[in-house]
Amino acid sequence: MRNSTYLKMGLNMLVHSKLRSWLTIIGIVIGVGSVIGIVSLGDAMQANVQSKLADLDLTKITISPGYTKASSNMHMRGSPGMGGGGTSTDAELAKDDIDALRGLDSIQYIEGEISGSEEVKYAGQNATLPITGVDPQVWKYMTTLKTQSGRLLEPADKNVAVIGSDVASEIYDQNIGVNQVITVNGKAVRVVGILKEEGMGGDSRIYMPIDGAVDLITDAKKNVYDSISVKAKNEDLVDGLTKDIEKKLMISRHVIREDDRDFSVTASKSMADSVTEMMSSMTLFLGAIAAVSLLVGSVGIANTMFTSVLEKTKEIGTMKAIGAKNRDILMIFLFNSAMVGLVGGILGIILGAFVSSGLQAMMGGGMTSGNGLSISLMVEGLTLAVFIGVISGVVPAYRASKLRPVDALRYE
Repeated sequence: MRNSTYLKMGLNMLVHSKLRSWLTIIGIVIGVGSVIGIVSLGDAMQANVQSKLADLDLTKITISPGYTKASSNMHMRGSPGMGGGGTSTDAELAKDDIDALRGLDSIQYIEGEISGSEEVKYAGQNATLPITGVDPQVWKYMTTLKTQSGRLLEPADKNVAVIGSDVASEIYDQNIGVNQVITVNGKAVRVVGILKEEGMGGDSRIYMPIDGAVDLITDAKKNVYDSISVKAKNEDLVDGLTKDIEKKLMISRHVIREDDRDFSVTASKSMADSVTEMMSSMTLFLGAIAAVSLLVGSVGIANTMFTSVLEKTKEIGTMKAIGAKNRDILMIFLFNSAMVGLVGGILGIILGAFVSSGLQAMMGGGMTSGNGLSISLMVEGLTLAVFIGVISGVVPAYRASKLRPVDALRYE
């Protein structure tokens, strides 16, 4: 027989066992739809996270005062207060720490920063806003922030500020423009730049030269920092530089034991890698759960095929009696099971598209950024469905092909 004959007879078997076949197909639809929906959602989430991580400077390393011993046991570095007991938070970072690190070859830029929340007044309105004092000589080379108007801080600046887009247009009734004057803790500060709106936070923050910020932020001290930021010469040097910073600071701060450390070192690259790995693991886990539905569907196909063999035993005997070979019978039933998988796969892709878009919409508008089903994912889903159909039908088809014509014709 020709393949077209196998296809025609397999389709005829599918059409003439409607209810049972469609119940089987529904199992495949649910399985394929679940897998495709979850994998597509995972891809969309990863793309969303990657777009946010792209805003991070992966060459940046942050040093913070305080050390969490619990997190060190898990080989993680965190900010003070993270992870539980054994946290040292009474330490300070000072200019001596920056001087100790300047000799490291992998460092391109280094600066100390201070931060605090102060009362900011404009056009008769008051608001308490976060203020960050930075080194204007290197900050513009270390930050990924961009201005929508005005400029970033320059080395000669002191009582000036760069403000976030929310500060400029959302917090006060009147918009703040470049060269407008705001009052911070009773002192006049001129706005020299307004930052572009960006998705990683900071739109309500005010950046000032550290010398000017020391005079305005309560409890701030000269040459004492809330954090130290380091920029590596390139991304490949970050891991090694992180270890070098830890060793150098332990020596300069006279720390002998690891448990006595009073500072934490956090690399943006490590954080980004951890988030990416976590997203991949979560997608794989959810996909594995959804794959159970496919396993159930494959059992349904096998059950349907076994039933079909029993129902069509006499027809198999008749076909063999008029010259059909074992291979012909095998191929007819395999084509039938493959078509069950094919129909289930097509409908499963449609269901998966709805599941994915629905879940993305439920998780927020930011997830629906054109992340539809990819062609490769649809092809893989369809191929998987057909493959499951064929594999599930192999044993029943083989049993049908091995029936003896005499026994088949006598079957009741």
